[in-house]
Amino acid sequence: MWYALLAFILVESIILFVLMGMDKSRAKKHEWRISEKTLFTIAIFGGACGGVLGMYIYKHKTKHNSFAFGFPLLAAIHIFILVSMYQQFNV
Repeated sequence: MWYALLAFILVESIILFVLMGMDKSRAKKHEWRISEKTLFTIAIFGGACGGVLGMYIYKHKTKHNSFAFGFPLLAAIHIFILVSMYQQFNV
């Protein structure tokens, strides 16, 4: 059971990581951007770890408090849930 959640979180994290890179690229070119609502929605539903990596690797949205605090908090919650599920099913 926890394998499925781990796989889901990994996929969502990869998606958000890629989207953060795309948004940074579009910002530099003054093109259409990916909405903050979309980025946060994906982060809430499992992509926060990828969002945190994307923030610091691409140096994108790091000055926005909602991202700088929100993404790491969500990532910590996701990791806590994964560890809890792992311990519950592998005792």
